[in-house]
Amino acid sequence: MGIPAWVWFTVCAVAGVAGFALLATDRAQRTARNRERRRWAALRGWQFEETDHVLPTRWESGAIAYYGTGIARDVVAGSTFTADGRRQVYVLDHETNGKVNSVLVGVRCRRPLSVVIELWLPSVPFQRDQMPDLLGPVGSRYAFVTELAAARKLITPDLVDAAEEIGADVTVVWFEGDWVMAAAPPNSSPARLERLLRDVGELADVVDPFDAEQDAETGGEVYRPSFGRKPAS
Repeated sequence: MGIPAWVWFTVCAVAGVAGFALLATDRAQRTARNRERRRWAALRGWQFEETDHVLPTRWESGAIAYYGTGIARDVVAGSTFTADGRRQVYVLDHETNGKVNSVLVGVRCRRPLSVVIELWLPSVPFQRDQMPDLLGPVGSRYAFVTELAAARKLITPDLVDAAEEIGADVTVVWFEGDWVMAAAPPNSSPARLERLLRDVGELADVVDPFDAEQDAETGGEVYRPSFGRKPAS
């Protein structure tokens, strides 16, 4: 005995309504995040941009390598003070395949590092093609690095202590070029992002300590916040 046509029609109608409701809910959440992020940027005197297709190309490791380059949504760009001076910062929703997978927080150093270091939570299935070499445990995280000898020099007890303050909701912290980056959960509140910026700033201070002579030469200015293309190497 076949299923009556009206049953199929009812099933399709219910599925359509459910799909529409999910889309509407996602759109409402997206709009709320946008407003919240925009207000936060305004309160800090930082720049805000809804979409940036180029910004994620600044990085190739960590969450970018894991999820793909994607695009940046609800981007905040500014600068903040750390113990060792003012540093440029970025906060952005990292979107791939139409879905926000994490909120990336970045703090810029004065000089680039010679090695990439990725610090992953052990609970994350972080294996991927062309994974850096496994160095071993660093506190509660596992370190993957591009150069073992150079990484060992940078992973000091101070760095381990600072990394332990990041929090178990951050899947990966990584050091790439002149940036220290962290991947927080989607929908992280401005208050959580403020704390994460402070913690990432402490890591930047560890690997990029204050240099009085260099700071005097540059007049104390590190970088001006901006959007735009990946710097030329």
